[in-house]
Amino acid sequence: MANSIVFHAPASLFGQFLQLTKPRVVSLIVFTAVIGMFLATPGMVDLRVLVFGTFGIALVAGAAAAINCLVEQKIDAVMARTRARPLVRGTLTSTQTLAFASVLGAIGMYMLYTQVNALTMWLTAATFVGYAIIYTIVLKPATPQNIVIGGASGAMPPVLGWTAVTGEVAHDALLLFLIIFAWTPPHFWALALYRKNEYAKAGVPMLPVTHGDRYTRLHLLLYTVILAGIALLPFATGMSRYIYLVASIVLNGVFLYYALRIWRNYSDALAKQTFAYSIIYLSLLFAALLVDHYIRW
Repeated sequence: MANSIVFHAPASLFGQFLQLTKPRVVSLIVFTAVIGMFLATPGMVDLRVLVFGTFGIALVAGAAAAINCLVEQKIDAVMARTRARPLVRGTLTSTQTLAFASVLGAIGMYMLYTQVNALTMWLTAATFVGYAIIYTIVLKPATPQNIVIGGASGAMPPVLGWTAVTGEVAHDALLLFLIIFAWTPPHFWALALYRKNEYAKAGVPMLPVTHGDRYTRLHLLLYTVILAGIALLPFATGMSRYIYLVASIVLNGVFLYYALRIWRNYSDALAKQTFAYSIIYLSLLFAALLVDHYIRW
């Protein structure tokens, strides 16, 4: 994500369509969804549900990402990290992107409905609408709280995974939702702080643009404190035990350290480090949940 990274358009047509799906973002979505599947059962996840649930969620997430690229072409052209995307470079057309997203989404929905269960399909469809339409079209250009409100769709993957296995939404699945929901603002505000000028140029009302750096830095710290508290809930409710507790304390301690430093002595380099750590944080936190879960059982 750093400014020094140079993005090159993939040479193959397949590579260009793949880039539309934001594979790095989708990989984190799929990872948390799969963790949700395994946490939903004390044993092994049914292979059919695991395979079709994973691919179905991944395909719909990729379709939502492609729609996001379609809607945000003008914004992407201004942002250094997105200006090499196929739609901006003109190597793919809007019609091709819309057709690709439609096919991808339809296949994913069909997989979930026929091979997993209807509830998972409908929740995944709602998540698609939440990200591709409510967040991308309505919230992002309209309010600096776009990340906070729109974070609900990004927090859904572990719930989708859980529902794929059990056919219902349980309170433990909602705890996983809350963790990602609280994680999203400090994760994105770290990015927005060092990309503030680009967001301002693109006309996107991110919090640093509308309320300034100091206000954003304070809220990044406050949401990290909230996240640290929420991350302890799986232990407090008995969903997890001591392996997760230790991992959560350590990971949140590091995140709070970064957030406190950003609040007190900001630099772009520190914001980039915080953004990178936030991704590692979420991955390791969910991995700790999985390890704790199976050692416990």
